[in-house]
Amino acid sequence: MSRDSNYDHHIAIFSPQGRLYQMEYCYKAAQSGLTVVAVRGSDSTAVVTQKKVPDRLMEPESVTHLFQITDKIGCCVTGTSADGKSYVKRARYEAGKWAFDHGYSCPVSVLAKRMADLAQLDTQYAGMRPLAVIAVFIGVDDETGPTIYKVDCAGHYLPYFATAAGPKEQEAMNFLEKRVDEMKTMDSDSVVRTAITCLGHVLGSDFRGSEIEVAQVVTKKGKVHMLNEDEIEAHLNAIADDADA
Repeated sequence: MSRDSNYDHHIAIFSPQGRLYQMEYCYKAAQSGLTVVAVRGSDSTAVVTQKKVPDRLMEPESVTHLFQITDKIGCCVTGTSADGKSYVKRARYEAGKWAFDHGYSCPVSVLAKRMADLAQLDTQYAGMRPLAVIAVFIGVDDETGPTIYKVDCAGHYLPYFATAAGPKEQEAMNFLEKRVDEMKTMDSDSVVRTAITCLGHVLGSDFRGSEIEVAQVVTKKGKVHMLNEDEIEAHLNAIADDADA
């Protein structure tokens, strides 16, 4: 048995090789969720994920991985569902507290940093279990415009032009890297369609409107908009028409 196995049960103790095994297990649990793709354009940002209802007896409307944190900030979580609900609840609390204390809506960057700080604290105390969640925040900042932040289990966070999370993260990132130069001039429709196309490409399947979830924030409106099935179907039809052209 490896010497490192003695450190397998401790969240706050490094192994001789400098590894925190419980955090590695946490990442693995978070990566077992659904694939998420977020794209940022010239005047908007959007996030797309799969929608899977685990039981036919459940109401489909009750199953979602997209959440509205504030009027201007949307969040998509992948990983353990229960941890995701707890994560979103805390994010809403932190955003509301910021607005109450400062008198204006919490910026995306501030909320992402705060949630990352809280996640990092969970790696320091043996009595806390890190949440098996990777979160992607989208919004429009008053100073920097459309914004995407990804926050992982250990508290690492960065802004992105486009990003992905979940089981097919690397394949999606490779797809997005080839189109990063185009994203700076994309309009709101192109942003959504690029994200949907990326998700379909890495999963190797065509979607129906009920099989994916899409959230978008456009600079002019500045508010999170959850697309309904008809709006998603319109984008899917446009993608199919472009492929046939």
